[in-house]
Amino acid sequence: MVIHYKCPDCGADMAFDSESGTLLCSSCGRQDKIEDFSEDHISAQFSEDEAKEYHCNNCGATLITDADTTATTCSFCGAGVVLSDRLSGVLAPTKVIPFTVSREEAVQAFKKWCKNGRLTPKDFMTADRIKSITGMYVPFWFYDLNSKVEISGIGTKVRKYTRGDYIYTETKYYDVYRNINLDYVKVPVDASEKMNDELMDKIEPYNYDQLNNFKTAYLAGYIAEKYNYDSNQLLPRAKAKIDRYIESFIKGTVSEYVTVNYKQKDIRTNQRRSYYVLLPVWMVSYDFKRSEYIFAMNGQTGKVVGKVPISYGKVAAWFGGIAGTTFLTLKIVSLLLGGGFW
Repeated sequence: MVIHYKCPDCGADMAFDSESGTLLCSSCGRQDKIEDFSEDHISAQFSEDEAKEYHCNNCGATLITDADTTATTCSFCGAGVVLSDRLSGVLAPTKVIPFTVSREEAVQAFKKWCKNGRLTPKDFMTADRIKSITGMYVPFWFYDLNSKVEISGIGTKVRKYTRGDYIYTETKYYDVYRNINLDYVKVPVDASEKMNDELMDKIEPYNYDQLNNFKTAYLAGYIAEKYNYDSNQLLPRAKAKIDRYIESFIKGTVSEYVTVNYKQKDIRTNQRRSYYVLLPVWMVSYDFKRSEYIFAMNGQTGKVVGKVPISYGKVAAWFGGIAGTTFLTLKIVSLLLGGGFW
C-alpha cells in the first residue's frame, strides 16, 4: 500500500515540517498535527514476498524501489510517499525521533562545519560543491541491558615517608572484592547494512526525550529504510558498545589503590528488552577534485561527522610552526640560563 498525504483544503502534497513538527502543505500553508491522522493501515500483515514496484497515487507513475525502502519521493511529481506494507507487523517501528533540522539549516550547518577545518584545503572549505543532501530515517535497535560484574584481586597502597636521613616506602596489600550491578538503557545500534557503522556511531548522541510513538506521517517527504538485521543479530554490537563504560566503572570503584592485580573478573551482560526505532540523519554527498566525500549529520542536533581531505601544505606549515616555537622557547631558556644554545 502506498500512503500519500494530500491537503484537505487544496489537494496539494503535504510533508512533515521539521520546524513546526506538523504535516505542512507548502501550497496553502495548512498544518495538521501528526496525532490527528489514523494509523489503522499499519495493522496490515507484512508479506515476505514484498513487491518492489508501486504506483504513485498522485500522478500514477511507477515507483521502483529496493526491498529496504519504506519511504521515498516520486521521481516524476516529487510527492512524498510511504510504503506502509514495509512498516507493518514485525517491521513496524516502535518509536521515532522526528527531524528538527531543516534542509536549509542542514546546508548552512555543513558549510559552517567545513570552514572550521584547520588542515583541510582552502578551496574545499570555500567551495560550494554539495552534490546532494538527503534526509532519511535510519533504522536502529535500542537495547536495555543489565551487566552483573564480579571481581576479586589484590590491591596495593603505597606510602612514602622520611625518618632521619632515610626515605622509606611502605606498601600495604589488600584483598579486593566487588559485586556490581549495572543497567544501561537505550543503547543504539544502527540496523541498516547500507549505512557506515562508524558514521552512525559518531553522530550520537540523540536527545531521547524527544522519542515519539511511531506515525507514518513523520516519514512524509523523507526517505526511510527498514532494518536488515534483527535485534538478536546486533546484540553483540550493543554489548561491545558498553564494554568501555563497564571497565571505566570498575576502575572507579578501585581508584583508591595504586595497583590492582585481578584474580577474577566476571562480566555477564544480558538483554532486558529491545525495540525498533527510526532516527533522523542528513546524508551529504560532496564533490571535490573528482572525488566524492560522504558526510552524515544528526537530523536532531546538527552534529556533522565524516572524513575530509587533508592539505599537506597546511600540515607542513603547522608542524613548521610548532618546530619554530619550540626552537624559540629553547633559545630564550638557554639565554636566561647563560647557555649557548644555537
